[in-house]
Amino acid sequence: MLRAAACASLVLIMSGVIACKTTSAAVKVPDPAMDTPLSKAKGSETAVVAGGCFWGIQAVFEHVKGVSAVTAGYAGGSADTAQYETVSSGTTRHAESVKIVYDPSQISYGQLLKVFFAVAHDPTQLNRQGPDEGAQYRSAIFYGSDEQKRVAQAYIDQLNRAKVFSRPIVTEVVTLKGFYAAEAYHQDYATHHPDDLYIRINDLPKVEHLKEQLPELYADR
Repeated sequence: MLRAAACASLVLIMSGVIACKTTSAAVKVPDPAMDTPLSKAKGSETAVVAGGCFWGIQAVFEHVKGVSAVTAGYAGGSADTAQYETVSSGTTRHAESVKIVYDPSQISYGQLLKVFFAVAHDPTQLNRQGPDEGAQYRSAIFYGSDEQKRVAQAYIDQLNRAKVFSRPIVTEVVTLKGFYAAEAYHQDYATHHPDDLYIRINDLPKVEHLKEQLPELYADR
């Protein structure tokens, strides 16, 4: 299934198939200068981020070490509008997001953000990501604590000062007011549909970039 989104980038017509040509989101980024220390004991914490279609973001973080679960869903809006068809209107304030459950003794919050900025999406695209357009595809970090807020904002400032990207980062850093799991058919979509044209063009390369660029954070699952 191709997503119901207009291809705003160059259209390729090959063997009767029309697809969107997208630009690789893989960028070499430094470690965050400000980060949460690794915990001395195993535990469970959560992070919520948004960066375009949640299929690809979920696929990436399911291959990150220390991550035990990733759920596709919606954040930024209210519970009564947290349905795919409604969110797709772009008027609900929801963004397609993922909730990441991770062990803070294995990976830090800052390292999760490094994956987010390096390979999961392009943080310089405003209200869009690749072929998908609309506020529901915006880049956002939904923080659940003051510590997460400090780490996220400091990292964005660090990347902007270093001019890691050719354009300024437009990622929102906002309070997490609620996360609502998406419909069952969206969960693990890339895993269940690896031959889907959208997945092959837009999402599987992100997982490969993680493996190649950040092998120390890659988990083969």
